[in-house]
Amino acid sequence: MANIYYDNDTNPELIRAKKVAVIGYGSQGHAHSLSLHDSGVDVMVGLRQDSKSRAKAEADGLKVGTAAEVSAWADTIMVLAPDTMQAKIYEESIAPHLSAGKTLMFAHGFNIRYGTITPPADVDVSMIAPKAPGHRVREVFVAGGGTPGLLAVHQDATGHAKENALSYAYGIGCARAGVLETTFAEETETDLFGEQAILCGGTSALVRAGFETLVEAGYQPEIAYFECLHELKLIVDLFYQGGMNYMRYSVSDTAEYGDYTAGRRLITEETKFEMSQILKEIQDGTFAKAWIDENKNGRPWFDTERVEQQDHLIERVGLELRGMMPFVDPKVVKPGE
Repeated sequence: MANIYYDNDTNPELIRAKKVAVIGYGSQGHAHSLSLHDSGVDVMVGLRQDSKSRAKAEADGLKVGTAAEVSAWADTIMVLAPDTMQAKIYEESIAPHLSAGKTLMFAHGFNIRYGTITPPADVDVSMIAPKAPGHRVREVFVAGGGTPGLLAVHQDATGHAKENALSYAYGIGCARAGVLETTFAEETETDLFGEQAILCGGTSALVRAGFETLVEAGYQPEIAYFECLHELKLIVDLFYQGGMNYMRYSVSDTAEYGDYTAGRRLITEETKFEMSQILKEIQDGTFAKAWIDENKNGRPWFDTERVEQQDHLIERVGLELRGMMPFVDPKVVKPGE
C-alpha cells in the first residue's frame, strides 16, 4: 500500500525555519511562492532581470532576485522553471551556490530522471509535486483546501530530506489533501504517460476525431462541438466526484449501454499496444531525447504543429460559442502562444 501523509504527519516549523528560493513565477511558481509566504515562510523568487514576471511578483508582495542571487541566499531551492530550461538555469545559476547541506527541490522529476541535472552528493534532492495546475493549487489553498501531491527523495545527504520535503508540502497545502510517497522515476514516467495517453494526447485526439466524424457526416459543427467537447466537462466532473461507477449511475441507461458497447470498439488491443509503446519510449528515454533535441533545434516541428492545431475548425467554432457563454469564464489563446 502507498504511504500517504497529511498535515498531522508534518512539522510546519521546519520549512518556516528555512530560506526558500523559488525559481520561476509561472503557474506553479506563483502558487508555491504565495502559499509558502502565507504559511509564514521566508521566500524569494528567482527571475531573469528582464522577466515580465518580476513586477507581478513584487506587486504580490514577494522579494525578487536573479536565479543566482536567490540560490546563493537560500538553503532550500525549488526549481519551477519549464523542464527544457532547467538544466541551463541549474548549470549557470544554481550549481555554483549549492553548498553542502542545502536542499534542491523539484515539482517534476524530468531532469533528474533523464540525467540533464546531476546534483553534488552532499545536498538533499527531493520533490513535492502537486497533482494540479498551479493556478488551481493556489485557488484551493486560498479557499482553505489543498490539492494532493507526490513526495520523492532522490538524495538524502542530511538524513532529513523527507521530513523537510513534507514540511514544504504543508506550506503549499498539499498535506491537507494527502501526499503520496513515490520515486523520481515513477513520478516522471507516470506523469508523462498520463499526459500523452490520456489527459492531453489521448483526450485531445479523441475529441477532435469525434468532432471531425460528425462534421464529415454532415452535422452542424456547433452541434458537434457541444457533443464532443463542451459536454466532456460534465462527464469528467462525475468521474472526479465518484469514479466511473458514479458517472454511469448519473447518466441515462442508454448512455451507459453505449459506454459498454462502443468503448471497447474504440479502445482496442491495438490501442493498448500503442499505449505500451508510448510507455516504453518514456522509460527508455526516447521521448525525452526527442523533446530535448526539438528544443535545441529551435522547436521547428513543435511550433508548426501548435499553429496548425490552434486553427482547427473545432477551435474556431468553440471560440465563437464560448464567447456567448460568459458564465464559463472563456479564455482566448492567441495564435502562436
